[in-house]
Amino acid sequence: MTHDLVLTGGRVIDPDSGLDRVTDLAFADGCVAAIGDGLDGADMRDVSGALVVPGLIDLHTHVYWGGTSLSVEADDYARRCAATTLVDTGSAGPGNFPGFRAHVMAPAEVRILSFLHISFAGIYAFSPTVMVGESLDMRLMASKDVVAVARDNPDTVVGIKVRVGRNTSGPNGIAPLDLALEAADRCGLPVMAHIDLAPPTYAEVCEKLRPGDVLTHCFRPFPNGPVDAAGAVHDAALRARDRGVLFDIGHGMGAFSWESARAAMAAGFMPDTISSDVHVLCIDGPAWDLLRTMTKLMALGMSLEQVIAAATLTPARAMRRDDLGRLAVGGVGEASVIAVEDGPVELEDVLGETVAYDRSLRARGMVIGGRFVEAAGQRP
Repeated sequence: MTHDLVLTGGRVIDPDSGLDRVTDLAFADGCVAAIGDGLDGADMRDVSGALVVPGLIDLHTHVYWGGTSLSVEADDYARRCAATTLVDTGSAGPGNFPGFRAHVMAPAEVRILSFLHISFAGIYAFSPTVMVGESLDMRLMASKDVVAVARDNPDTVVGIKVRVGRNTSGPNGIAPLDLALEAADRCGLPVMAHIDLAPPTYAEVCEKLRPGDVLTHCFRPFPNGPVDAAGAVHDAALRARDRGVLFDIGHGMGAFSWESARAAMAAGFMPDTISSDVHVLCIDGPAWDLLRTMTKLMALGMSLEQVIAAATLTPARAMRRDDLGRLAVGGVGEASVIAVEDGPVELEDVLGETVAYDRSLRARGMVIGGRFVEAAGQRP
């Protein structure tokens, strides 16, 4: 049988099935058609020496380009890191989601999903010159509107986003999180909670979250990081993980510290999901992209297989999207082709500390809708 596209010679890794070997992956009619040796296709792509994995999912991005000041262009970013699904986390709220869907999601080559912001206008004032936390004004907390829009857009809205902390909710403290949790409960969706400086504390936010909710910026710097002065992970975080709360990297410009990460990892506290929190102030460092963030977690001791699962299968499950994050015959016709390149790299955190590492993950291309898309525009 001749397929539309065959990726041949690559190391195919699928965390869901446990497949990990050099073999071929074929696509036809926009779906995965076959996995095995000696497959034939109209478009034969030799990817020897590369990894072929389920379509990478960046669970925390900002891609409402042209609609919000913090967002980057989705397709350009996706080609840079071979991500086939970008999850925008709160750039849009219920007041401007229709524009996001019509003008960014619909024409994009890459899949874009949304954690819809509890704030009516989303994250509306985020730039080098203007920085206003949207949760500072409780009048913007649009509970009824966010439930209505989420219910009307179940194909694209996968959760509710909220930002709390000194910089984002100020004197309102944890109250916006309470409203987001109530709204999410109404529409049966998870919450993704941002945390910055206290108040509220890391522990207070952890105590509020339900099974399936996501705490992003989980390795943020001191103060208000994941560990205490003795290097022990906060009890509230351990309790949250035990009841099914997910911990996400969400690197960004201010939320990944080598010090916090080393302490948490030494205590056996690994992230569940790896994401970039890419936006205009971190796409050219310190976050760069999803693959650079995955490389940092490898430098901390996570295995290649673990970082792949944390950017494919686990984020898919976090969004309750069983069709994503896996390679299965008859399933969605997506894959990411990446390589582990040997050579020194300097990996920076948000505080300026750099760690030298001897390899890095780089994009080679991706399959979207059963069609191969070349990588482009990669970081230095």
